[in-house]
Formats: sequence, C-alpha cells, structure tokens
Amino acid sequence: MVLVAIATIMLIPLLWLTLTAFKPASESIFPQTENIVQFFLDLSPRQPTWENFVRVLCNSSTPDWDSCMQALFDIDSPQPFGRYFLNSFWIATLTVTLNLLFCSLAAYPLARLDFAGKDWIFTAVVSTIMIPFQIVMIPLYVLTVKLGLTNTYLGVIFPTIASAFGIFLLRQAFQGVPKELEEAARIDGCTELGIWWHVMLPSVRPALVTLAIFVFIGSWSEFLWPLLVLDEVQSYTLPLGVARLASFDSIDWRLTAAGSVISIAPILLFFLIMQRYIVPSEVGSGLKG
Repeated sequence: MVLVAIATIMLIPLLWLTLTAFKPASESIFPQTENIVQFFLDLSPRQPTWENFVRVLCNSSTPDWDSCMQALFDIDSPQPFGRYFLNSFWIATLTVTLNLLFCSLAAYPLARLDFAGKDWIFTAVVSTIMIPFQIVMIPLYVLTVKLGLTNTYLGVIFPTIASAFGIFLLRQAFQGVPKELEEAARIDGCTELGIWWHVMLPSVRPALVTLAIFVFIGSWSEFLWPLLVLDEVQSYTLPLGVARLASFDSIDWRLTAAGSVISIAPILLFFLIMQRYIVPSEVGSGLKG
C-alpha cells in the first residue's frame, strides 16, 4: 500500500503533463479549486484533441502532408522536430553501442584475468562514480572544442562512451559465469576475445540489457552536455528542442507538454521492448550436475 501511494504521487506530474498535452486552448491547464476530487476531474480534458501534437510537429493546426514533412526536417522551420528526433536517436544508439562494447571489454579482464594491479585499477575506476559531472564538465568542454567536435554526434557522446557504472555492473555479471565454460572454450582453442564474444556476452545478456536501458534513458534525456556542445539548430536533440519550444515566442504550456510527451514516448517504448530480455540467463546450462 505504501509503495502504491508513493508510485501514485510520483506519477501525478507525468499524468498532468499528458492530460495537458490533449487539452484544447479553451480549457484551463491549472485547475482553480480546493476540492481534491474536483481538482483531478479538472485535470482531464473535456474535449481531448490532437491539435497540440500537430502544431508541434507541423507548426500548423491544419497542415497538409507536404508542408508537415517540410516542417519536420527543414532547419528553417521554427521547430524541426523530425530532425531533433533523428539526432537523439542516432546519439542514443551510438552511445548504447559504444558503452556495451567498451564497458564489456574493460570488465572482462577485470573479472576473469589475473594481472598485477587489477584490484587497484578497478577501485580507481569505480571511485570516479563519486565525481560529479559538473567538476569535469569544463575540461571536457575545452577538450571537445580543441578536437573540433562541437555540433557533432561524437562531441555529444564523447564523455559517455564508457561509464564506471557499466564496467562495475558487467564485471559483477562476468564473475558469476562458471569457470568451466571458460575453460572448455579455451580447450577448444578460443582466444580471449573469442571467449569474451562467444561465452561471456551471451551469459550476461540480462546485465547487458539492463545497462543498455540505463544508458539509453540517460543519453536520450541528457540536457546539460548537449546544451554546451551544440549551438546549431540542426544539431539539437529532443530535450533541447523542447526547451526551445518553451522559450519560443510566448510560452504555450499545451505545446510544451505535447513536445515533452513526444520526447518521453521513445523511452517508454524502448523499455517495454527490452524489459522481456531482463530475465536470468541459464549460464550453467552447459554444465553437468
């Protein structure tokens, strides 16, 4: 009951945001009542409409197909949401891919190989989690500018191509893989990279999926770093596009809510698609009891 109450309280802002996105201009988005029941009733739109979404995506309440497509991707459009979406999609996809690659490559030797200083290296990597991003933000920005990576996908994903959390998570997962599987692969002639690819990665699939979800959500919703390295509209991500929508001319909270719902929807869809893969893998299925 306590968890249900906490979840309900936390979902109220998201519900308010979604309902506001469907409200027509004739209805108030801020209920003026002290009655709690009437307050929640006033949150719901009496005449739901898709007009706010159409105006955000097409910059018009009654567009035709051609003008809508032009508004979605044309940088001269006041709000090219299609371009924002593509930028966010490619940045999030590249960030997830590189994180899974580099974090798994770093975690494998820390978990399965013996070499001098391994524990010290792992401790040093994990300790960086305690360092706030704001402390390293300025040096990272200076380095990004000197490398000429501003207004590029690589400039946005540069600080997040690997993470201490990802290395920690995958190291712990690799340590749970039975040594017999590794030894059998080594007897069959597998190299270390072959063991990493054919034995370790399939065995820790739930951990990989979990890391992919965390990285995708973080990359998709990142605002501060893209704000620093992106200063051209055609390079903006969805969070920057929504912020620009909120500051464009006079603020219409219905349009801002519609833009926010559009930016949140891919995260929810990605989680719904990937959550079925977060199940324990049978890492010991190849061993005799």
